[in-house]
Amino acid sequence: MRILVVNGPNLNLLGRREPDVYGVLTLADIETLLDARAEELGVELSLAQSNSESEIIELIHGHADWDGLIINAGGYTHTSVAIADAIAATQLLTVEVHLSNIYKREAFRHHSYIAGVAWGQITGLGYHGYLSALDSLHRRLS
Repeated sequence: MRILVVNGPNLNLLGRREPDVYGVLTLADIETLLDARAEELGVELSLAQSNSESEIIELIHGHADWDGLIINAGGYTHTSVAIADAIAATQLLTVEVHLSNIYKREAFRHHSYIAGVAWGQITGLGYHGYLSALDSLHRRLS
C-alpha cells in the first residue's frame, strides 16, 4: 500500500508559525510520527511539501497510480479548483487534513474545494489528524 502525503504553502514554517493555532511541532516532527506509524502498518509513504500550486498538482499527477492521498493544501484549500481537479482526475482515495478547525476560523476558510473530491476530511485535531488519516486510509484500503 502506497500513500502520498502532501503539505501545502507555509506548512514548512510549522513550529514557529502561529503555534497557538497550528501547534509547536514542526513539519519534520509530524513526518517522523507518520513514518513511524506507516512502518507499523506496512505502508509506503511519500512525503512532500510545496508552496507552489503547480508543484502540488505535479506531485498528485506523479502519484496517480498510488493507493491514497493525505493532503493539507493550506491556503490552497479555499482557492484551488486546479488541485481539486487533479485529485478528481487521478481518483486517488483522499483524506483532507487541517491542523486547526477551519470552521471556527475566518469565514473564507469555511469553504474547501478539496472536500468535494475527498473521501474524508479531518480538521482541528492538530497532528493527530494526520495519524487518523493514515489509519483511516489503511483500514479502507486493506
